[in-house]
Amino acid sequence: MNDKINEGTPIIQVDGLIKRYGDFTAVNGIQFEVRQGEVFGLLGPNGAGKTTTMELIEGLRKPDGGTAKVAGFDTQTELAQVKQIIGVQLQSTSLFELLKVREIMTMYASFYNNPLSVTDLLEDMILTDKADSRVKGLSGGQKQRLAIALALLNDPKVVFLDEPTTGLDPQARRTLWDIILRLKQQGKTIVLSTHYMDEAHALCDRICLIDQGKVIALDTPENLVRSLQSESAIEFRLQGTEVFTEQGFLQELQQLNDVKQADSRQEVYILYTDHLQSTLLDFVRFTEEKKLLFSDLQTRSATLEDVFLQMTGRRLREK
Repeated sequence: MNDKINEGTPIIQVDGLIKRYGDFTAVNGIQFEVRQGEVFGLLGPNGAGKTTTMELIEGLRKPDGGTAKVAGFDTQTELAQVKQIIGVQLQSTSLFELLKVREIMTMYASFYNNPLSVTDLLEDMILTDKADSRVKGLSGGQKQRLAIALALLNDPKVVFLDEPTTGLDPQARRTLWDIILRLKQQGKTIVLSTHYMDEAHALCDRICLIDQGKVIALDTPENLVRSLQSESAIEFRLQGTEVFTEQGFLQELQQLNDVKQADSRQEVYILYTDHLQSTLLDFVRFTEEKKLLFSDLQTRSATLEDVFLQMTGRRLREK
């Protein structure tokens, strides 16, 4: 098949996508481009519109406005061509529980004219020793790897992974991270949705921050964090702030040495600074002078969570 993609042209073009469900707008004018060969992250809290956006690009849902193209093919008018060059791992995949792993792989392979080798894919997904096991006996991580293997059978140019590590233990998550990075090395373009900031930072070349159906930022992980203009963060809880109004207390914190920004969320205060030691010492002096008691103090590097918090006033994942 002769696709329309040229070198240097974005392989995915999303222009003003809109999706409504009654009075609720799930996707509200989303626009971005995905470059060939990159891992492109859709990062946002649950309900932000990530899955709906992916389903619109995949052609699984029809938009109420806007367009999406994959390799130059319109997902509404040229869906047959789009399906030939994409692979999709859905957020919730229903598999035939009583079939064996090799059986379900072989069955899916029969849907394509030139599928990849089932044996090779099982090896790539670390499932060779489970080839003759029934699907119902697989662990959560093994089922996710099987879902990705099924998405790769047609050797797609673009792979969509919708929150592939949700609910997995840390070891299973890391195994999937390694698989995703190997797919990138093979030249695949990967669109990954997640609400894990560490996952997005570790895997994605660029990240599209989504909230309430809108794009609120799009850049590399490093540039997004750099936009805070702060290298470090100090988090703490505090007792005895009754003498201040909330805004008044934040203004007091803002005056501490080298504090670039002071925020609060659910009784947790956050100070952003480029000079951690100076700010920390002044913070301790301030609490002693005001006779304030702090707890749960921690220092850390600034993260994508902080970018989202500063832009929306909410965390990516509410605690």
